Amino acid sequence: MLKRLLSPLPYSMDWAALVMRLVFCGLMVYNHGFMKITLFSESPESFSDPLGIGASASYYLVVFAEGICSGLVLLGLFTRLALLPLLVTMLVAVFSVNWDNPLTEKELPLLYLSVYVGIWLLGPGRFSLDWRLFNPK
Repeated sequence: MLKRLLSPLPYSMDWAALVMRLVFCGLMVYNHGFMKITLFSESPESFSDPLGIGASASYYLVVFAEGICSGLVLLGLFTRLALLPLLVTMLVAVFSVNWDNPLTEKELPLLYLSVYVGIWLLGPGRFSLDWRLFNPK
């Protein structure tokens, strides 16, 4: 009984990937992607420029990552490719934007970063468009 309880269920990794994609990418699109579009769309020059590429360029890259790429990961479409801008964005958020701030301000980008690494390692799973489109049958 204990062995059965502790052993992985069929498709458990696929369900885990689905839950992580839906929760974290859904929250990223809703809370961060849409928010950045509405708050900074009229004046992206007021956005921070941690990499020295210009505030507008930084803004558009972050909106692309948090809005478009999170949406793709949410659907499980081009998942690992779409994770690259998200991983870079979270690395910049932790190591550049929030570097001098207390851990409590780094916590959210660290959580997103760790989940994105987990999704990268797991892959999109069986319940994704990647599986439907690119899995040889």
